[in-house]
Amino acid sequence: MKYFLSVVVCLLCAVASFAQQDNPIRIARDTLKRQVPDSLEERVSINAIVVTGNKHTKERIILREMNVKAGDIVGTDSLTSLVNLNRIRIQNLELFNEVNISIVRVSSSEVYWRIEVQERWYIFPEVSLKLADRNFNVWWYEQNHDIKRAVIGLALSHFNFRGNQEKLSISTQVGYTQKFGINYQRPYIDKKQKHGIGISVYDTRQRETYYQTDSNRLDFAGSRQRDVWGMFEANLSYTFRPAYSTRHLFQLSYRNYRIADTIRDLNPNFFAGGSTRADYLEAFFRIDINRVDNWNYPLRGFKMVGTSTNRVGLNGFGFQVFANVEMGYFHNPVGRWYWNAIFRGRLMLPERPAYGFLGGLGGSTDYLRGYEYYVIDGPQYALLRLDLKYEALNYTIKGIPIRVLSAIPIRIYPKIFADVGGARNPRPFNSTLNNRLLYSGGFGLDLVTAYQIKLRLEYAFNHLGEKGLFLHTNSE
Repeated sequence: MKYFLSVVVCLLCAVASFAQQDNPIRIARDTLKRQVPDSLEERVSINAIVVTGNKHTKERIILREMNVKAGDIVGTDSLTSLVNLNRIRIQNLELFNEVNISIVRVSSSEVYWRIEVQERWYIFPEVSLKLADRNFNVWWYEQNHDIKRAVIGLALSHFNFRGNQEKLSISTQVGYTQKFGINYQRPYIDKKQKHGIGISVYDTRQRETYYQTDSNRLDFAGSRQRDVWGMFEANLSYTFRPAYSTRHLFQLSYRNYRIADTIRDLNPNFFAGGSTRADYLEAFFRIDINRVDNWNYPLRGFKMVGTSTNRVGLNGFGFQVFANVEMGYFHNPVGRWYWNAIFRGRLMLPERPAYGFLGGLGGSTDYLRGYEYYVIDGPQYALLRLDLKYEALNYTIKGIPIRVLSAIPIRIYPKIFADVGGARNPRPFNSTLNNRLLYSGGFGLDLVTAYQIKLRLEYAFNHLGEKGLFLHTNSE
């Protein structure tokens, strides 16, 4: 494992170096600065920026994303690049189906910008059907596609409350997991639109839960009469966004976990000291540096997400500290070809926490493709994903007689991929995939469409000689 971590460090340095050299957003910005000419005849003044189509969204929310404002003087050669860059920035708000920007010349030295947006449907009385398992394949094959493991969600959500990009939702879930929660997020509370706040409260319960990992598989236990696992949490958050691509999140939380005696008896180390409950306070910090072209499905640019979590127990929990990092580099070397490298890793103390707070590789996001059936617990883990893809289709269906969905974009990307990673665990408990280097590869197809819907169909091979077709509904 130490050799693997050394290789990962080298790869991270290389990715960071590439990002500094080739970051398309940075290059575009620097190029625009260099393109501003010295002669007055070759530059124009933006005398106004006019926004239309925003019947609900406040204009200041849109203007906040732009890197130009009324009164700026820019080079005529840079206008096209500026339009493309700012259209992408506004689209990344995820508030509009379409964004169009046009330049109207007023005189030889003045222009004004016309921004036309088509708003989405912001209020969702949503009925959702989800699976309690880590991925579709686990549910279909290991759990025999048991419909009792489905979760039916009922939610009323507003993703642009009062036109300020505020998010307000009241949700409940029934089925395998019972959950009720209220969440409110206000991105900006000041005139400069840099500071935001949020608050959320959730209560979750289940009549079945996993209680241990044996041979890299989860063992479950449950009861028909009562809940065997539950969690209550309350969160208060503060966000700081000093620039377009940088965001800081500070969050204070209280969490209370509960398990039934039967779970404690099956695994006395589920919570510390053989307890049936765990209460703690958590201080969480996250920084996002997102310099990619499309935040939903990036193809160019660099991003980094770093988190630090500090937990202090209230009833014998003790303490827990861990840090996660994710780095992604996305490049368009030629034409419709794209490749990306994504790294994720975690360090945790203490190295032998209670089982209920261990985790590792094999969850809904941090896993090696081709190892979807396995859980590889460990306080430390690292994962590197490589993809080479081709844009086979980029088409928009227009003219749909629905105001909130008058256009449906469809993008299809055939790809090949390779993953490498591993998790270190001082107590693997009959699990042979821990403490070793894992690798896999394969080919697949990505489908991206409206409202951030993504589907990944992948055929993967792992080092065990296993192969299979896997379905996912998130990004790499």
